[in-house]
Amino acid sequence: MTDSTAFDWRSFLLGWSGEWADSLLHGEMRGEDDEAARQARWLGFPAASEERITAMEERLGRQMPPSYREFLKVSDGWRHAGGFVSLLAGTEDAHWHNNESGLADMFEEYLDDDAGPEERREADLWRRGLQLDVESDITHVLLDPEDVDEDGEWAVYTWSSWLAEPPARHTDFTAFMRDMHREFHSLQARRSDGEPVFANDTTRKLDAQVEEARLEALRGGWEQAVTALDEAKGYSRARAAGLGDQIRRLLGQTYMVYYDGLVTDPRYAPELLPPLVAEHARHSYRDDSTLTFHLRGADDDLMSRAHATLNRVRDGAYRYTAAGPYGEAVERARELARWGDTDGAWRTLTNALPLWEPLGPDHLAPLGWVADPVLGPLLTPERGRELLSTPRGGQSGEAPRPTPALDPGDLAWLAEPDRGNNRTSYRFVLVEGAEPRELPGRLTDADRDVDADENGTVLNEPMTFWEARQRSLHNQREFSSYDDRALMAVGRAGTGWSFAFDGAPAPFSRQRFVSPAATAGEGTRAVVVWSGLRTPHGKPFFHLSAARDGAEQYAFTYAEGEIRRSGEIPQALDPSRFFDDLEDSARAELPLLEAVSEQFGASLPRHAITNGRLHTFTTRSWTRPPRDGETYAVIRMHPAATRPADAERTGDNGPEGR
Repeated sequence: MTDSTAFDWRSFLLGWSGEWADSLLHGEMRGEDDEAARQARWLGFPAASEERITAMEERLGRQMPPSYREFLKVSDGWRHAGGFVSLLAGTEDAHWHNNESGLADMFEEYLDDDAGPEERREADLWRRGLQLDVESDITHVLLDPEDVDEDGEWAVYTWSSWLAEPPARHTDFTAFMRDMHREFHSLQARRSDGEPVFANDTTRKLDAQVEEARLEALRGGWEQAVTALDEAKGYSRARAAGLGDQIRRLLGQTYMVYYDGLVTDPRYAPELLPPLVAEHARHSYRDDSTLTFHLRGADDDLMSRAHATLNRVRDGAYRYTAAGPYGEAVERARELARWGDTDGAWRTLTNALPLWEPLGPDHLAPLGWVADPVLGPLLTPERGRELLSTPRGGQSGEAPRPTPALDPGDLAWLAEPDRGNNRTSYRFVLVEGAEPRELPGRLTDADRDVDADENGTVLNEPMTFWEARQRSLHNQREFSSYDDRALMAVGRAGTGWSFAFDGAPAPFSRQRFVSPAATAGEGTRAVVVWSGLRTPHGKPFFHLSAARDGAEQYAFTYAEGEIRRSGEIPQALDPSRFFDDLEDSARAELPLLEAVSEQFGASLPRHAITNGRLHTFTTRSWTRPPRDGETYAVIRMHPAATRPADAERTGDNGPEGR
């Protein structure tokens, strides 16, 4: 809302007129009216008297909105409103549009049969609007007498046929004219090389505002900084977009974030290129040639670097590095994050932030890490605000309050419905006193001292569970109806424990299930949990087994409405405490998980499992081999062989039957 009586129209219009006159290039062809306006340094006309304004209102049958009335009292019309309206109406030329353009019919043609009243009202603008454009580059300017605020101000709508956008709304006439002044500045700021620099009191004030916003951002005052930078960006001031985009990206915003003016600077490219190309890679439909558009002005070396970085990001091979003590903290944080301690990794980064060294004066914060496959998932909007609120880059200020930890430090979160309600069944193994990298040796037939063996047992590079599953299916050549080799993510499960977790297990078969607890617990303790109490397919089930020194100590399985147990089960884990109501077994999930967490002092890292990237591997089968008389099926996929020359037959009749 604008106070039309408080706005100083005369100063605003005089300043705009002077800027316009000074912007004209020597030797540029101008019409007689424009030349007169240049010499007079005035884009307007004589002021309209109250009688003239009243006569206009009587002709139109409506009282004009306050801001337009105040404008007319200073200038009865205006030349060059922005870049595409060369003459704006005063008291004589303003008139009801009455669909003289035929645009109401065109907009109504695009309405669906179920279009609501608001959509139809918008299309009807071209019948009821007051037209203000007199001469323009196919640009329409209409005051809407039905879009009125509590102060009697009418909204202004502008639309250009050459823009594939709906009409733009300006809250009132003052807002419209200020927007047109910004448009004028934006067009003048994009001058060709060799032309005089567009400079005046407005540009100098905005440039000083950008510099102060830069310092304020480094002091931690990002909210004030982004407001000032957005205003300067509206006038296309240099640096404003590139500085503001750094803030926006750390707030989790990616749309139209291109770091203009900075990303092509070799000083800042190491930090700004990775997040730019990572966002490009996230949209697989984009042609790589579009990178050239966002890297306008980049030399061949920088373009080569951009494409090389893009390839590393797509392969999951990009690794963020930084100089000095902060770079050392980055390496420690990555080590924590890749084993699931995302809260510890975040604290490591933020504690070292005062030691961070910017690459240049326009570098507001470390940013390349958001493209790192392990470090990037640490970012949340709340954490981004914390980082931006932390003084850095040699500036002082008050440190922010740390954001709360993302991991609850227990197992109970597994009972909470996830987004999409997909986590209805899961299984995990807890091993005490073992490092995560050792788990493949306990849950596969691999050597315990290596991360891979010749048979393909691999502790994969960190990736999301979805990425790991897609890669596993792509490489898998054999599928059987009896084998259940689990794809599991690994990490640390609290103090003294490691975990292997499968969030999308195969169907549970009580008759053929073999707990891996005993082999996982050789020389230590191990716990196995498999829950399907909320599974939408089949009957609910739950299994718990615990082993020590390679021997199972106790176990129970709830399935098909029955409980089967073995060994001496601790009272805290006695299944009868949880399955007293067998009709509603899903209620047992939360207390069971709480009991397991308390009994063993272990937890699972929620953020790393659901949003992060962890190492994965494929276990040995969780089911026993088929017995005599049990039927099963095996499907083997063979790569397509090259067809022999001259259609020669080889005698290979295809897959071998079993």
